[in-house]
Amino acid sequence: MSVIIKPLITEKSTHLSETANTFVFLVDEKANKVQIKNEVESIYGVSVDQVRTMRVLPKFKTRYTKTGIVSGKTNSYKKAMIKVSEGDTIDIYNNL
Repeated sequence: MSVIIKPLITEKSTHLSETANTFVFLVDEKANKVQIKNEVESIYGVSVDQVRTMRVLPKFKTRYTKTGIVSGKTNSYKKAMIKVSEGDTIDIYNNL
């Protein structure tokens, strides 16, 4: 089972990768920081300085349709912000 699901590409994550040498990934919800660090170091061949994780909770939504009120929610997920050491970089746009 892979800990890293996919890289997260947004405006903020692109800005962080250019300025702070920090990359953002969607990871498995049961993974801890040590597992994430080991996985990134083995896949990309870089040395990781810091790993920050956060869980994004689901958002509840209600829509009014012809058939009535439909309630639902979005999926929850976990993301990791990984800071690599100076001189190392991860090419996340190569494997898209």
